[in-house]
Amino acid sequence: MDSTATGSVQRLPAAQSPAGLTSAEAQERRRRGEGNVAVAGGSRSYARILRTNVFNFYNTILFVIGAALLALGRYNDAFVSVGLGLVNAALSAVQEIRAKRKLDQLQLLNQAVVHVLRDGRDVTVAPEQLVRDDVVRLRPGDQVVVDGPLIDGRVEADESLLTGESEALLKQPGDDLLSGSFCVGGEGHQLAREVGAASYANRLTAEARRDSSDATPLQRRIEFVVRLVMALVFLMTATILLQAALEGFTLVRTVQTTAVLSGLVPYGLFFLVALAYTVGAAQTSGRGALVQRVNAVESVSNVDVVCVDKTGTLTTGRLSVVEVRPVGQHRADDAERLLGSMARSTAAPNLTTTALADALPGERWAVHDEVPFSSSLRWSALRTDDGVWVLGAPDALAERLPGPSLAEDVRGLTAEGLRVLVHADAADRDASLRDANGRPALPDLRPVALVVLADELRPGVTETLAEFARQRIAVKVISGDDPDTVAALATQAGIFPTPPVHGGELVGLSDPELDHAVADATVFGRIAPEQKERIVASLRRQGRYVAMVGDGVNDARALKQAQVGVAMRSGSAVTRDVADIVLTDDSLAALLPARQEGRRIINGIATSMQLFLARVATQGLVILAVTMLGLGFPYSPSQVGLTLLTVGVPTLFLTAWARPTTPDPALLGSLARFVIPAAVVTGAAGVGVYASLYERVLHGFSSTNLPEGLIAEFESYTGVSYGDSGFAEASATIGAQTGLSTFVSLASFVLILFLRPPTRFFASYTRPTEDKRPTLLAAALVLILGAVLFVPVLSDYFGLTHAAQPVFDTVLPALVIWFIVLTAAYRFRLLDRILGLGDLPGNGQAPASARP
Repeated sequence: MDSTATGSVQRLPAAQSPAGLTSAEAQERRRRGEGNVAVAGGSRSYARILRTNVFNFYNTILFVIGAALLALGRYNDAFVSVGLGLVNAALSAVQEIRAKRKLDQLQLLNQAVVHVLRDGRDVTVAPEQLVRDDVVRLRPGDQVVVDGPLIDGRVEADESLLTGESEALLKQPGDDLLSGSFCVGGEGHQLAREVGAASYANRLTAEARRDSSDATPLQRRIEFVVRLVMALVFLMTATILLQAALEGFTLVRTVQTTAVLSGLVPYGLFFLVALAYTVGAAQTSGRGALVQRVNAVESVSNVDVVCVDKTGTLTTGRLSVVEVRPVGQHRADDAERLLGSMARSTAAPNLTTTALADALPGERWAVHDEVPFSSSLRWSALRTDDGVWVLGAPDALAERLPGPSLAEDVRGLTAEGLRVLVHADAADRDASLRDANGRPALPDLRPVALVVLADELRPGVTETLAEFARQRIAVKVISGDDPDTVAALATQAGIFPTPPVHGGELVGLSDPELDHAVADATVFGRIAPEQKERIVASLRRQGRYVAMVGDGVNDARALKQAQVGVAMRSGSAVTRDVADIVLTDDSLAALLPARQEGRRIINGIATSMQLFLARVATQGLVILAVTMLGLGFPYSPSQVGLTLLTVGVPTLFLTAWARPTTPDPALLGSLARFVIPAAVVTGAAGVGVYASLYERVLHGFSSTNLPEGLIAEFESYTGVSYGDSGFAEASATIGAQTGLSTFVSLASFVLILFLRPPTRFFASYTRPTEDKRPTLLAAALVLILGAVLFVPVLSDYFGLTHAAQPVFDTVLPALVIWFIVLTAAYRFRLLDRILGLGDLPGNGQAPASARP
């Protein structure tokens, strides 16, 4: 920590007057760039939000493919590719912009004003209107927004947002006050020495503001699959284009083939992920967890360790009165009244006296002399008409207290995580509170009562931490406060801590040594901001998925280091800025529904990936097989549009209907276990259907006895005149394509029933579900496909022939055989047997909870 954080005495400029600056002097300093322009922080800019959402991994792929299609003259397909990328970006950006606006509104409601001396008068200005050498007036409750020494008076500064230390520090004239702290007692004037970007709070958080974004586990798996699919598509495209060059394909045919192959890239999956994240973020934001980065909804569901600050996170930063325990012959109601009166009479209120005044009866006394509380004295005192009254730490008063020791009672209470003070009066009611030199000095005392206080836990903290424990989420408390105090508070909150670790013990440790210390401990005290960041980094090295929850500037860097950064609404604006999630009600409990929403998203997208990849793999196998057989090309660009029915619509609904379950750690293996059998069986059956119809139509057109109506129909389908070269092959191709598209579409609808079986008849891959909506969806899609086949306008649009008996004679028996073979493959785990995986854990089988 530099000199601005040490409280060292600074010499004031000789020319500085307590009257402050004139308006002209302030304007001149602002013109020179000496204004407080970089205040505590705000939410992310619109440009930053748009940049991170438009140019992500998925959209970059879509834009590259769009550019390639544009170069090939496939303007419609290019529009679809680029359009999907822009829609994906818009979905994510809109949610994050909504979060920004809400956060800006919250910050506006909480925005402080500053009292400054200008032209010899006390005026109120916004923090950004301060300039260097301004004289700022501080009173209890004011936030310190610049760095500089105290000119006059005495104030108690709460620096918990900067250091984590919950005890207020007494500042005398010449002592530095740091931006980001609060005045909680006393009054005085501060000189604005460092303003804007030069202030301590802004320097401390400069590194925390760097752009960074962790990909979630699901995003990394999707990226792997997409890269694999793209590599395969590239190889297939190169092979088929080489064949086209050797066989002399026309340019139109080559462009069509390329367009179909580019369609194997799962565009819809990108859109689905963006939509699921956006909807999940909106749902979570309505439950007290404002999501600033949409993937945080899914990310929080993977968390297995939560690091929390103490002051302001587990606690409200306020104190509550637990008990006033009379000592000796004093009555409880008398002790409470005397204590309440003392708290009301102080001219330098602090957290302790505020809590006592709120909880206890009493009246305001006339005070003749006062010694305010300070961290060096650790006691405060008043001299009134009724005597001398003292309130302080037991060990600070012990030498002046006669009679039996109170130490045993104090130890018992502090062991429970409680704070204990002693209330006493002077044996001589006219005793002085100062020595001959005017310095504070304690007279002989008589104990009146033990005052038992507790840090006020935030509502619901204990229940939330208990739920974390039930879900096997470890909790580590990392604070700048005293380790024993932190451990006691952790016990009060329901955490059973190991021996607390002092930040000094971590200094100089190598990464392996730090990893060992961090793994075993649950409570850390006197931790500097950079040590918090190291602790989070250590947990990540150990394979843990970390959420860091904090409220202070000292937490900002650790929030950026964690996979999920969570800020309290009432905390520092900088911390809210860098966080992935902001708890708008300052309640940790909001993380629990966010976690459930994330699990629902993972489950829904995992199911959707099964359908997407089954479609991609099936189409790839069919294209390879048909091309190798020399039977034309199995798809036209128009027919690829049927994937809206076979994959697009089903995955949209299945994701929306998903339920929150424990994420599958072997997701890629589970995908393989479903996708490979489905693709192989569906591809083989599809090739059989295609080849059968191709040969049947080709043979039919070699006959000389053909109805004229049939010839006219196929001339309209193919655009080739009867008798021209290639008419029979073109007719056979479109007839076979119609049969293939019909078969694959029907098989895709049945795959929905394999994934969400309504009865045991379909439960060869997973257990039956009580949710009948997927079954109704499959039935509705069959009806829509029927309309496509039987309504000429629709069949023409998708490049299919009109409904014909030969198509159904081929497709329906093939569908029955396909169902039997695929059922057997799933039920008897043929893939596992072929690969010799047996029943090893994580071998790609469906989760145990899902197997029939």
